[in-house]
This record gives sequence, C-alpha cells and structure tokens, in this order.
Amino acid sequence: MKLTKIAKALALTALIGAGTQVVSTEEASAKTKDGKWLIYLSLSYSGNSWQSEAANIVKALAATPPFNETVELVEVISGTDPQAQISDYESMIANGADGIVSFPISSTALNRVVKRGCQEGVLFFMYDATVTEQCAYNISYITSGFGENSAQALVNALDGKGKIFLSRGVPGNSVDDRHTNGAMHIFNQYPDIEVVAEYYSYWDDRTTQQETAKALAAHPDVDGIWAQAGEFGAIQALLQANPDRLVPMTGENSNGFRLALANPDYQAKGIDGVSAGSPPAQSGFAFKIMMEILNGTRDALPEDQRNIEYPLPWVPGDAVVLCEGDKFEDGCNAFPDGKVPSSFVTEVFNPELLPELSLTSALEGQPTPGAEIQPLPADAVKAAPNEPGINCRQCEAPADLYHLTKIEPTVQP
Repeated sequence: MKLTKIAKALALTALIGAGTQVVSTEEASAKTKDGKWLIYLSLSYSGNSWQSEAANIVKALAATPPFNETVELVEVISGTDPQAQISDYESMIANGADGIVSFPISSTALNRVVKRGCQEGVLFFMYDATVTEQCAYNISYITSGFGENSAQALVNALDGKGKIFLSRGVPGNSVDDRHTNGAMHIFNQYPDIEVVAEYYSYWDDRTTQQETAKALAAHPDVDGIWAQAGEFGAIQALLQANPDRLVPMTGENSNGFRLALANPDYQAKGIDGVSAGSPPAQSGFAFKIMMEILNGTRDALPEDQRNIEYPLPWVPGDAVVLCEGDKFEDGCNAFPDGKVPSSFVTEVFNPELLPELSLTSALEGQPTPGAEIQPLPADAVKAAPNEPGINCRQCEAPADLYHLTKIEPTVQP
C-alpha cells in the first residue's frame, strides 16, 4: 500500500531525526501517484571514493533523459550497522518504494526485510556486495575471482615466498569475505608465503595508510602486500617508512595505484603487481537493469536466476594506458596525474553498458551534457555462479569455485 504524501514526508523526517542522511528531501511519489517511479539509493558504508563514485553514477543516470522525467531518486546512507540499514529499508518499503538499488552491509542480516519488501512488490537490486535472499537481484563482480587471481599474481611476483600483509575491507561484508577466502585459498598452498599482518582498512586510502604504517612498524621487512580498495594508501605508508623501498603488491582500481604501477621510478624501487577489483560501474548497471524491468523493456528474471556477474577488470603495470579525454576510449584505463584525485576509482566507465557516463557523472553526480539513456545490449546480463553464504543459502558451490581466470601460476606450490 502506498502512503499519502503527508505520511511520506513524516517518514523522511523520521529518517533524518534518527541520524540517517537523506540527500534528497524533495517529496517523492510512486508510480501509481504521479507517473514517476520512486527509487531509493541505499548505501551502508560510505565515505570513500568508491562509494561516492558508485552513488554519483546512479544520481547522474537518474538525471539523464528520459529518466529525469520518470524517476524520483532519494539517497539514504545508513552506516555500518546492519540494524540501521534494516530500519531504513523498512521506511523505504512503507513509503511505497518501487525499487531499491543498494550496497548492502551484510549478506544475511538484511534477508528478512528484503523478503518482506519483495512481497510488497519492491524490486531490490544489490550492487557489488550481495545478499542471500533469492528474491533480490545481486549485480556483482564478487564471483569473478578477484581474491584468487590477485593472490596468485602476488605469489608469482614473490617467486612463491615471503612475508605479506592482508589489507582487507569492511568486517562482515560479503565482498571482503569472498575476496579474502579466495586469496587464502591460494596463499595456503604456498608454505613459504607467511601472512604476518591482517587488518581492516575499510576500503579507504587514509585508513589503509594508517593501518599499513602500524603493520610496517612491527614488520619493516615485509615482502609484499595483498590489498583491497584503498591500496594507494599502502604505497604512501611504504614510502613514508622508507622512500627508497617499495614491494610487489596487488590492489584495486584507483588512478594513483595504476599510475604507480606504470611509474619507472617506482618500478626501480620494487613495485610490481596488478590493478583489478571492484568497479563502481556496477551501481549504474544495476540501476539500468532495474529501470528496464520497471519500464517493461526487459523481463524480470526467475528468483533462481537473479545473480548476475559483472566482469573483473585486470590491468598489470605494463598495460596501463592514459586517457586523453574524459572517458575510457581507445583502450585507455587511467587518467594523467592531476586530472583526477589519486583516490579516484577508474572503473566507473563501461563503453558498452554505460556510454552515458563521463568524469562529470562520476565526480559530481551530474548528467553528461547531451547524453541520453541507451538501452543495455540484449546479452548484457550474464549469470553468476552460486556461492553459499555470498549470494545464495541452500545451494551448492561449483567444484572449481576458486579457479584462476586471469593469470596462470608461474610458481608451483
């Protein structure tokens, strides 16, 4: 049942009073009221470049014709407490949401409220992080093998031996769990690889730098670092500890990290590795699939087919190509120093899936001048494998769950 406009305004006021950040306070009406879809952008953890860019992508698409005439978008930031996001989901459902595109804080804690929302006719589209409630759509690269592939790349660079740090993400999140499980599947095969420090960096450069600095104080002789997002902070910690020494490391897609991997001076100091990991573009892909379903141009999927895989980026240092413009064009995958912040996450663009986006979209949440929403390719949606506890509950994982897809071992266990 849709709430009245007064009730909706009261509900939004309650959200603000509870400490939840509601970015749009304009009154929003559901499809059955005034012809607009009421869509919520629900974030849990926020505060880093990745989360900001992922949110900005959705905002930019919602403001791009014709969505600017058909979508009312409300952003709500819940924080890292699962109960807060549960409460916010409840308010969104009560407000008459048509769809919720969300970065969920937990793969399991949100299931009950998600199920109830589905029963009320709400479309749930999770991006990057996942839930195990099968009525929700999970749009994620999480099953594409970041953990195991990046771990093998680091093992190869270290010739199968050495002391390493694990720089993780947010505790309890399905993304962090899946990455670390995949990485440890590889590291555990090499008895001469020793994990001497493991810490949570919350996918943030500053936190990563702080936590890596602490680990370096205890282990200045570290040989390599396996990092998730925030990896550029690890480089800063290494240089602060010893300006003449870097180590092989893997990380995600920050512009600073890609430039560092391709920097001859840094290479001479010991850096080596690969830029892979999570594309913020997943949020925009999820939003566009949702809107095509709502608008009737794409069929809804059966509940047992709602896990959708986004491809894993993979850019070794020798494959970094600088972009001359404001998009990924002509095979480029990084921007010149000074054009964007070092923490800027490069994988906001996808020429096939999200041709509407530009730097303005990613940095400011504004539509690209002159752009219009383009339909997704017919074959854009590709099934993701089932992973118990990650994107499904009563399911079986494939026998080759951690098989390598991007790199081959050059060192045998």
